[in-house]
Amino acid sequence: MPLSMANTGAVNTVKKIRGKDETRQFLATLGFVEGAAVTVVSSMAGNLIVCIKDSRVALSQQMASRIMV
Repeated sequence: MPLSMANTGAVNTVKKIRGKDETRQFLATLGFVEGAAVTVVSSMAGNLIVCIKDSRVALSQQMASRIMV
């Protein structure tokens, strides 16, 4: 399922990143690689704040829908 549908507070594992090469590379620099643990901290109007590799990152709903967990 896409990260945008994940429950708040639950620890998920990144399974796959969809999108163009430049999008996948951008997400990889933020720490979104296959096998990484990611937790949704909060969700407001579809936009997410997630915790990945001890950092908090804000993602739009469009970007979060490309990350499969």
